[in-house]
Amino acid sequence: MDWEQAAGGFAAMGSEARLAVLRCLVRAGEGGLMVQDIQGRTGIAPSTLAHHLKLLAGAGLILQRKDGRSTYNTADYDQLKQLAGFILSECCADDVSIREVANDG
Repeated sequence: MDWEQAAGGFAAMGSEARLAVLRCLVRAGEGGLMVQDIQGRTGIAPSTLAHHLKLLAGAGLILQRKDGRSTYNTADYDQLKQLAGFILSECCADDVSIREVANDG
């Protein structure tokens, strides 16, 4: 994952409403949820929810699939894992105390 992709993903999560939607979808699991189910769980108005889902899908954080007339929304777990890995990849890299312990061993 490059910096631009990471910034886009984190920006898409940058509102309480979108974070609530994403968390709802993460909790729902691989089966995902239809828009009305997300609306019921989050209380977000349908037109506003459509906007948030579009932004999350555009950033690659959720997947949308059609099943007849229904659209299911699912968290993209691979993308979310990549974002977590990106932000944690250099965890403690500048922590002097850890380098000292490693060099003493």
